[in-house]
Amino acid sequence: MPDLTTTYLGLTLRSPIVASAGPTTRSADSLAELEDHGIGAVVLPSLFEEQIVAESRHIDRTLEAGVGTFGEAADYFPPLADYDVGPDRYLKRVEQAKARVEVPVIASLNATSLGSWTRYAGLLEQAGADALELNIYEVHGDPTRTAAEVEDGDVALAEGVRAVVDIPVAVKLSPYYSAFASFACRLDGIGVDGLVLFNRFYQPDLDLESLEVVPSVELSSSWELRLPLRWIGMVRQHVDCSLAATSGIHDGFDVAKSLLVGADVAMTTSALLRHGAGHVATMENQLVGWMDEHEYESVDQLRGSVRREAAADPEAFERANYFKTLASWR
Repeated sequence: MPDLTTTYLGLTLRSPIVASAGPTTRSADSLAELEDHGIGAVVLPSLFEEQIVAESRHIDRTLEAGVGTFGEAADYFPPLADYDVGPDRYLKRVEQAKARVEVPVIASLNATSLGSWTRYAGLLEQAGADALELNIYEVHGDPTRTAAEVEDGDVALAEGVRAVVDIPVAVKLSPYYSAFASFACRLDGIGVDGLVLFNRFYQPDLDLESLEVVPSVELSSSWELRLPLRWIGMVRQHVDCSLAATSGIHDGFDVAKSLLVGADVAMTTSALLRHGAGHVATMENQLVGWMDEHEYESVDQLRGSVRREAAADPEAFERANYFKTLASWR
């Protein structure tokens, strides 16, 4: 049987199949089920700064409700145990996960200010997280802010977090940076341990009856993997950090494609939501079968076999693919 061992963020994983942040990684029970079926590592759902701020404000309003009334009103104060301010519940989730499973547990953080990023990163490290994934999910709609300012701000966030924790740090990015290859190299240069390509931006929908903007979630499809495949193949030779493919990983063949272009791991959520934790074993069997058929003995041997610099003319790689795609319609 091929050796599926891989290294991601300096962590040794038994398999390159990783459960990315989502409902399937929310509870300790679900994490244990994923581990039973052979998952290589798990990424917990993100801790969002907005959730913490909103919770804190709600408690403040609740506690101030009886101000100026009779002392007996104190009897109506809510039990503080039911109103944990800040990241306490999330930190407890990290601790429970570490106590329940042996695979690496990666915490995920999405904050909006540098102070919050660094503060919560330190707390997550103290809670026992094996690594930290910085989920940079922000729509830049300010017309006065340039692309260079956006990139500088994101680099500063990553650099600030990297400076305050000792655990590995990965950055989950969107594909919308104007010069992505250069930006990836900047992050690698400041010591980031890994890049996760790419974050799926959920677009809102419009309700024609209420005329309200409503959230709309659609699970990914395998065709969405094409974007991560292209960029991982293009930047692999330029960065030393780990690379994770995400968006469109639905079976073992998608995992094989990700490894071929140079990814260290392939992350999945939608497939697990559709098929359950047992699908991890199915994906692994598909990957092993493909590797056996093509005589690959290990993930290390497989990784990066098909990448941009392996093309006869790397500089023409992008345009040649474009021409072939246009001519492929029948």
